[in-house]
Amino acid sequence: MTEPDLDDWLDALDRATPPAPPAADELAQAVEAAFDAGGPLARLDPGYKPREPQLQMSRAVARALSRRQALVVEAGTGVGKTFAYLVPALLAGSRALISTATKSLQDQLFLRDLPRLTKALNTPVRLALLKGRGSYLCLHRMKEARVSGEFPDRRTALSLARIERWALGTATGDFAEIDGLDERSPIIPIVSSSRENCLGQDCPDWKACYVVKARREAMEADVVVVNHHLFFADVTLRDSGVAELLPSVEIAIFDEAHQLAEAGVQFLGTLLGTAALIDFARDTLAQGLAHARGVHDWQALHAGVEKAARELRLAAAGPLATAGRELRGTLKLGWRERATQPAFAAALAGVEQATAAALEALTAVRESSPDFARLCERAQELRDLAKAFAVEPEPGDVRWIDISPHSARLVESPLDIRDAMQQQLEGPPKAWVFTSATLGDDEGLTWFTEPAGLTGAEVLRVGSPFDYPGHARLYVPRGFPKPAEPNHPASVALLASRLARALGGRTFVLTTTLRNLQTVADALRERFEEGGDAIAVLQQGAAPKRVLLQRFVDNPASVLVGSASFWEGIDVPGDALQCVVIDKLPFPPPNDPLVEARVKRLEAEGRNAFSEYFVAEAAIALKQGAGRLIRTETDRGLLVVCDPRMAGMNYGRRLRAALPPMTPVANEAEALAWLQQLNEERA
Repeated sequence: MTEPDLDDWLDALDRATPPAPPAADELAQAVEAAFDAGGPLARLDPGYKPREPQLQMSRAVARALSRRQALVVEAGTGVGKTFAYLVPALLAGSRALISTATKSLQDQLFLRDLPRLTKALNTPVRLALLKGRGSYLCLHRMKEARVSGEFPDRRTALSLARIERWALGTATGDFAEIDGLDERSPIIPIVSSSRENCLGQDCPDWKACYVVKARREAMEADVVVVNHHLFFADVTLRDSGVAELLPSVEIAIFDEAHQLAEAGVQFLGTLLGTAALIDFARDTLAQGLAHARGVHDWQALHAGVEKAARELRLAAAGPLATAGRELRGTLKLGWRERATQPAFAAALAGVEQATAAALEALTAVRESSPDFARLCERAQELRDLAKAFAVEPEPGDVRWIDISPHSARLVESPLDIRDAMQQQLEGPPKAWVFTSATLGDDEGLTWFTEPAGLTGAEVLRVGSPFDYPGHARLYVPRGFPKPAEPNHPASVALLASRLARALGGRTFVLTTTLRNLQTVADALRERFEEGGDAIAVLQQGAAPKRVLLQRFVDNPASVLVGSASFWEGIDVPGDALQCVVIDKLPFPPPNDPLVEARVKRLEAEGRNAFSEYFVAEAAIALKQGAGRLIRTETDRGLLVVCDPRMAGMNYGRRLRAALPPMTPVANEAEALAWLQQLNEERA
C-alpha cells in the first residue's frame, strides 16, 4: 500500500464507525420548530407557508435517521421533498450522502438548496460535489492531446484550445464551468480520464489531479452530493470514491429514486462498446507515435482496432445497417437474432484478434511509459470481453444490444438491482431514504420496493397539497381511434391543434415513440399553416432540450412535441404551459429484451405479468407525464390522454386512480370550455 493510499485508508477507518444516532425526541422537536410558521424556513423565504405533507415526510426521515432504518417515500408535486429530507439530516448533524438521477438536480442541491438551508438553520457544514471521471479535466491527457494532434475535426481542435485557456484558471476542473460546452462534445473523452485509461499514481500530474482533489474533498465533507450512476459505478468497480464514503455516512438519500433501478441495471452488468474500442485505438496510436515511434506500425494497429469496431457495429445493427434507415436516439435490440448470425460471431472474433495484436505490440514497450502499461490492461480487458460475449451469458442475466447512430454496445446485465442493494443495506448501520414523486400505484409502492430489494422498508405516501380537483381537468376522448389504428397519430395531432388553438399555444404533446413524435409534429405544422395560426411547433431533436424549453417559455404561442426525455424532469410553472396531451398509454415495448426477460421471470413464478409489470410501468410513466402540467399551487390546466383504453378497459380505472385527482370532463366541448375559462382568467 503506497503512502497516499494508507493515509486515505486510515482516514476512512477513523470515520467508518458513525457516532450514535441522534435522540429521536430531540430531533423530532427540532424538525417541528424548523418548519414552524415563525421558524428559520419562514425567515429564509417571506412566502413560506407550513405544509403538513412536507412536515409528515420530514418526521418520517427523522425517525429513519434515529432508528438507522430504510424509508421509501412517494411525495407528490409541491410537497417540498428536498427540504423535507435535508432539514432532518442537517439538524441531526449527520454525515450524509445524497444521490440524484440528474446532474441538474445535483448542481441545484449543491449550489442553491444546501447553502441556503445551512445558513437558515445555522448548521455550518462542509459540502462537496462529486461527479464521475468524465466530468473533470485530466491534465495529463490534455497535454498528450496537444502533442499528438490527433483530432476528429477542426472544431475539436478549437475546443481543445478553449479548454487549455480555461484550465489556467479553474479550481475544480469541472467541465460544467465552461459555458456552452456540450457534454457530448468529442473533445471531452480526449481530455478526461476513464477507469480504463487513468494512470493512477503513476501519472505525472497525479498531485494536481482534479478527480483526486474532488474525492479528497468528499472524504472531508459532511454532506456529499453524487448521482445514481456514480453510486452504481462504485458498487461494481469501486472506482468513484463512493465506496470509501459509504461506511462513514449516517444517512444515504436517493432523490429521483424512480430512476435508481434502471441506472443500476446499466452499471451492474458487463459492457463492450464500439466507442471504447475506438478510444483505445486512438490512445494506442497517440502514445505509440509519442513514445515508441518506429518500434511498431502503430497506424496499422490503430486501423485494425477501428475496423473491428466498425464491423462489430455493422453486425450488431444487422438489417438496420443496410436498410438506409436513419437512427434517432438509441434502439435496444434482442440478443438471439444477432448472436446466431455468422457475421456477428466473425465480428467478435475480429475484435478479439485486433485487440490481441495491439496487446502484443504494447507488451513489448510496456516498461517505457506508464501509459503503455495501462494500455496493455485495456487491451486485455477488451480482448476478454470479446471472448465473454462469444459464449452463453450467466444464468439469470439478460443480454441485449444498444444501437445508436454512431456506436453499438453489447450489454449483459442482471434483471434488477435487488442483490446489489441488499449487499449495501447489510453494511454498516445507517438510515436509507428513497424518494420521488412517482414510486408505485399501490400502498406498498411495490413497483419500486420489490426490484430494489426494499420490501422490508417503511413506506410512506404523501399526497400533493395542490388543489387538483379545482385546478386541473382530465379528458380521455371516447370513440377515439385506437393506438394500433393507422390514423391514430394524425387524430392526436388534429385534436392537439384544436386544443392549442383555443389556448393560443401553451401546449405540450408527449409521444411514446420517436416515430409518432415526427408524425405528430409534421401534422401539427400542417394544421397550423392551413388555419393561418401563428403557433410555433417546437420538436425534440431540432435543438438541445434546454434551448427548446427556453423558446417555449419565451414564446407562449408554441406547442412543444417531445418523447421520452420530456416526460419527466421538465419544470414549466405558471401559465406558459396549460395543456398536456399524451398520445397513448405508455406501456413498455413487449419486444424489449429486458421487458421480455422480466415477463418470463414473473410468468415462471406464476404471476400475472400484464397486471404486475405492464400496467404498473404504464401507471408510473403516466404519472410522470401528467406531472408536467401542475407545478405550483396556482397552476391550472388540462391533461388529455388520447387512448380510449383508459376509459373502456378494466385496467383504465387503475391508471386513472394513479393520477392526481383531476376533475374529469366528458367531451371535447367541456375541455374547450375549460381552456376558454383559463384564457379569461389569464386575461
